[in-house]
Amino acid sequence: MPPANPPAAVRRGKGWRLALLVTAVLGLGIFVLQLGEAGLVDETPPLFAGAARAMAETGDWLTPRVNGLPRYDKPPLIYWLMGLVYALPDHARFDPLGSWAAGLPSALSSIGVMLALCATLLRWPQPSLGPGGERLPRRPARSAVVAALAFALSPLVLLWGRIGVSDALLSGCLAVSLLLLWQAWADPGRPWWPGWLVLGLAVLAKGPVAVVLAGLTLVGFGWHQGSLPALWARLKAGRGLVITALVAVPWYAAMLVVEGQPFWDSFFGYHNLQRFSSVVNDHLQPWWFFLPVLVIASLPFTPLLLLGLKRGLARTPRAPQHSLRSFAAWWLLAVLVFFTMAATKLPSYWLPATPAAGLLISLAAQDGESGRRDGEGRGAGAGRWFLLAQAATVLLTTTVAVALWVSNTWIPLIKDPEMPTLTAELTASGFVERAALFWTLAALVGLLCLWRVVPGWLLGLQLPLVAFHLFALLPLWQLGDGVRQRPVREMAASVQREIRPSEALAMVGVLKPSLHYYTGRVVIYEGISVDGMVNLSDRLRHEQREGQQPSTRAESPTVLVVIDHNTSQLPYWRAVQGEELDRAGIYRLWRVDRARLESAAAALVNRGAGRPSWRDPRPERY
Repeated sequence: MPPANPPAAVRRGKGWRLALLVTAVLGLGIFVLQLGEAGLVDETPPLFAGAARAMAETGDWLTPRVNGLPRYDKPPLIYWLMGLVYALPDHARFDPLGSWAAGLPSALSSIGVMLALCATLLRWPQPSLGPGGERLPRRPARSAVVAALAFALSPLVLLWGRIGVSDALLSGCLAVSLLLLWQAWADPGRPWWPGWLVLGLAVLAKGPVAVVLAGLTLVGFGWHQGSLPALWARLKAGRGLVITALVAVPWYAAMLVVEGQPFWDSFFGYHNLQRFSSVVNDHLQPWWFFLPVLVIASLPFTPLLLLGLKRGLARTPRAPQHSLRSFAAWWLLAVLVFFTMAATKLPSYWLPATPAAGLLISLAAQDGESGRRDGEGRGAGAGRWFLLAQAATVLLTTTVAVALWVSNTWIPLIKDPEMPTLTAELTASGFVERAALFWTLAALVGLLCLWRVVPGWLLGLQLPLVAFHLFALLPLWQLGDGVRQRPVREMAASVQREIRPSEALAMVGVLKPSLHYYTGRVVIYEGISVDGMVNLSDRLRHEQREGQQPSTRAESPTVLVVIDHNTSQLPYWRAVQGEELDRAGIYRLWRVDRARLESAAAALVNRGAGRPSWRDPRPERY
């Protein structure tokens, strides 16, 4: 049996400090570099950003509000963290696009997970599994950094770790909570309560789902280890849940007192119970949806993940301090099982599993390296499975590199009506070729390591992918922002120049919440259907929300309308003869005479072609 505690040199030596420093620097580069240089990404992040900025401006830190309406979708932690940055003096000067403040909580959460994974494997190195028996790794610092990068380089984490939504914050709080709980199990000298406290923050990040995922993980792990009662007793689960409740419940209670039934129906009824029990927002997916998500979310390291999962689920009793592999496997399974059971399925729901995937990938690579150093033959037990996983990882990396080199065959297939110039700009930018270069370098590192044992081969493969993110993916992100989001910001600037006192603002067709954020005004959003025109006419006369009062034609004879090109060509919109004030990308800024608007809307209603449907119950409005 390996020693119960790692060597002191691992805990306190230069290697320990260097590994954490390297992990922090890589995390800052991946998630914080150029964070505020692209604008908010429609459609959801501007709603978070708008609600957070409203908190900072109004001083109401209890109820999130956006576009003049309460926003009950998510708990307040993400809004509070964003709002603290928005409340800084001269915030608009150093963050003119608002995306630095909006994305910072997600970025810091992702870096926090990287450091937590690294520190856990440094303090509790896991023995390598092989035919020669179990032994502690010779270089635990390398496995620790590899785990952090395996998490950070997940395609899902690279995306959600930089945008202003609550998914990365939930993933970060849940990961730190679970790691602290496992540490309390692994080392009886550590306190049991910090994990439960952080779990309360996870509940404030996205709701009760955090407790469910943590509970499933602990129950599955405890059952698998044959020590569920001992685990429950060591972690003091009853008292722990009280701590979680003391952190999270006060906000929910205050919201029920202040907002009452609408908050209960929206947050608990729609955004939690109904999302689990029925499909919302047309997010209908087959039951096996998260199996391909599992594969894609860890590319190109998925074969190592599957090998690590297989070994983590092996029914082999282990000492608590060496059970992290099993704990990570049940953590990942908890996310897979719970969200597979849910009726509404989204790729972002997989994010809480990505830290566990990082651990399993790193430990699978560590096992293989240890076995090959010990002289395993290519056909021997664990060595054979590792060689297959390693070869498949290299093959996937090579496949991506080849696909990028032949991008001229698939880039023309990209057809997005919101980004009509994207194909030409991608081809001319040279960024895709740059991406191909870094993936090719990673593939070459992997190929070289197939024939000879190279300690740290996976880290060698990961570093070119870090460079790919910094020097190819981030420039591509900014290119996409210029094509898709800059026209909306230009429209917002035009609105601020052209709008008259008491004149309302509307957006029809393609709906972008960032227009509300960048204008700082209430925007009446209506879709492309005939009902959209009828609703707009009726809402101008009757709808009241914070920042928007109903008005007659005499009080406000015109309305500013931001409309996309395709919608503007529809017969019923051409009939209103809007005066074009400006255009940017696919958008047009019209000043519309309300008399013509009401006449066209009335004609549609009289023909039975449309009706005012905006008063119909809608669980999600902005």
